[in-house]
Amino acid sequence: MQCALLVAAMYSTHLYFIVVLPIIPPNATWTNQNVIIAGGNGAGNASNQLNYPCDVYVDNDQTIYIADRLNWRVMQWKAGATSGQVVAGGKGEGNHYGQLNEITDVYLDKTTNNLIICDWGNERVVLWSLQNGTTNGQTILSNITCYGVTMDDQGFLYVSDIVNNEVRRYQVGETNGTLIGGGSAQVNPVNQLSYPSNLFVDQNYSVYVSDTNNNRVVKWAKDATDAVVVAGGNGRGYAINQLDHPFGVYVDQLGTVYVSDSFGNRTVRWPIGATQGTVFIEGNSLVQQDQLAYPRGLSFDHFGNCYLVDWGNARVLRYDIITN
Repeated sequence: MQCALLVAAMYSTHLYFIVVLPIIPPNATWTNQNVIIAGGNGAGNASNQLNYPCDVYVDNDQTIYIADRLNWRVMQWKAGATSGQVVAGGKGEGNHYGQLNEITDVYLDKTTNNLIICDWGNERVVLWSLQNGTTNGQTILSNITCYGVTMDDQGFLYVSDIVNNEVRRYQVGETNGTLIGGGSAQVNPVNQLSYPSNLFVDQNYSVYVSDTNNNRVVKWAKDATDAVVVAGGNGRGYAINQLDHPFGVYVDQLGTVYVSDSFGNRTVRWPIGATQGTVFIEGNSLVQQDQLAYPRGLSFDHFGNCYLVDWGNARVLRYDIITN
């Protein structure tokens, strides 16, 4: 298996980092026994606790950033640490400077060392510097019921809106953005979204959307007018060709789609062009540590290890890849 590399590319006057995705073999498997890497000490607001976390961003050194929703903060958790550090928010629920309200997603812009935060409860997207001493964020998008946020290697920002049921792309400084998919004007059912949550943009600038209430993942290729269904789309359920309220979505270099199937308490991988998926993590074990409760965010490190937000159990888990 090839590991990811961190390289840089120049676009106009800006230097942007490109995270080359891992190549995960089609026959890869992951350990059944998870490792609790954040939280796992009950729901709470101590430095070793989380409270209904929604998503996780994995840095190249395996440091993770967690959208700790009901603690109104972003936590930074270094590899091997037994507690985390508040790096944004954490000053109670609110909309004043330094406060956040029910955040749902976080992305690290490594070019500027800024966090980009979906401050869902305040209907805004916030930029928050990781520079030491930073106590306040900067609102960059307002009046948007954002759920998911991500960025491509040219610095374009992608945001999902769960009220307008759409996904838009923004240049720096834009407030209206460009519609990628969804919205009230769509006639083709495959282009209609219902509660679009998490997003992923691959290196071909295809946009993948967890269309949560439609129980599917859809993909808009670059400049495409119509979407295609790449996972689920066969009604709500637990069969291998179905999903039940998907949230986290990730795509590797081979085009395999990985989905956290929240109400199914499982994660499913969907090879490119496949009509059915394969469950690779399932949370129905009788062993308590291996149980899942509505998994949300999903990501991978450059080795191919899987990071999963166990929303209902207030923790983030890692499942190590088994190389054959």
